[in-house]
Amino acid sequence: MASQDWFDKDFYKVLGVSKDISEAELKKTYRKLARTYHPDSNPGDPQAEAKFKEISEANSVLSDPDQRKEYDQIRAMGSGARFQAPGQQGGGFEDVFGGMFGGGGAGGRGGQQYTYTQPGAGGQYDDLLGGLFGGSSGGFRGYGGPTRGRDVTARATIDFHTATKGDTITLQTADGRPITVRIPAGVSDGQKIKLRGKGEGSPDGGESGDIVLTVTVRKHPVFERDGLNLRVNVPVTFVEATLGATIEVPTLGGDPVKLKVAPGTPSGRVLRVKGRGVETSKGTGDLLAVVQVAVPAHLSAEAREALEAFHAVEPQENPRIELLSKAHE
Repeated sequence: MASQDWFDKDFYKVLGVSKDISEAELKKTYRKLARTYHPDSNPGDPQAEAKFKEISEANSVLSDPDQRKEYDQIRAMGSGARFQAPGQQGGGFEDVFGGMFGGGGAGGRGGQQYTYTQPGAGGQYDDLLGGLFGGSSGGFRGYGGPTRGRDVTARATIDFHTATKGDTITLQTADGRPITVRIPAGVSDGQKIKLRGKGEGSPDGGESGDIVLTVTVRKHPVFERDGLNLRVNVPVTFVEATLGATIEVPTLGGDPVKLKVAPGTPSGRVLRVKGRGVETSKGTGDLLAVVQVAVPAHLSAEAREALEAFHAVEPQENPRIELLSKAHE
C-alpha cells in the first residue's frame, strides 16, 4: 500500500468501527464482514468482490498493532499531503514527513519479491509487492535511532490438505534465498501470517522488517471448511434412506469411517463424526456428513414394475402440504 492511501482511506469507516475498538471486537467485525462479502458467497458479483478486497485491506492494517499505530499517526497529520513529481511547486509528501521516516521516501526502492510454488501446483504464484514507501511497508525511525528494515508482503497458494493439517513450505526471494515458513493447521483462505524479522534488513543496524504472508487455499473436490468442522455431501440410495443402512464416508487424509443411516432418513440430514475435522491448538472439529438421497436415472422394466407396485401401497401422504400451507401465510 502506498503512503498516500493511508492519507486517503479511512479504514475504520470501511469496517464501520470506532477508532478505539478493541482487537477482539475488530476481529469479530472483520470475520462477519468477510463471510458476507467473500467471493465464494457472492459468485459473479464484482461489487461484493471489490468490497471484500476493501475490508481485507483495512483489516490487514488495523489488525496489526504496529501498523495500526503507524496508520493512526499518519492520519493524525491530516489528509492534505499529496505526492508530487520532482520540480513541482508546493509541499508534497516528503515535505510533510521530512526526515521522520527512514528507508526511503515516495521514490524509494521497492521491496523484495517472494513467491511460493507448491509441488504439483503447476505454476508460480505472484506475491504482492507491498506498500508503504516505494513498494514495501516502511519502517519507522525515531530521531537518532536506527532504521527498522522494511516489511514485505507476499502470497502463497496451498492445497486444502496443507491448510487443514498444517505443513512447512519454502518461500523463494527474488535473489534465490529460501525462507522456510510453518503453515499452522487450520489456516483459512485469505488469512495473513506474519514472519517477524524475515523482511528487509536494516541499513544501519536496526531490526529487520517482517514478511506478511497472505494465504490462498485451493478448494477441495469433496470437503468444505465450516469453522473447525469439515463438511462432505454423501449420496445414499432411495432404498438405503428408506430402510436404513450402514455406509462408508471418506475422511480427509485417512481411511473411510462407517456411519449408520437410520430408516426414513431425508436428504439434508447431517451425520456427525466426532473429532475428524480440523485439529488446531484451539480445538478439534468434527466431520459433518450431509445425506443426499440419489434418485436412479435409469430403471429396468422389473425395477419400474416393483416401484409402481410400491407406489400403489405406499402411505398416501403429500410431502408438500406444509410447504403449500405456509406459502399463504
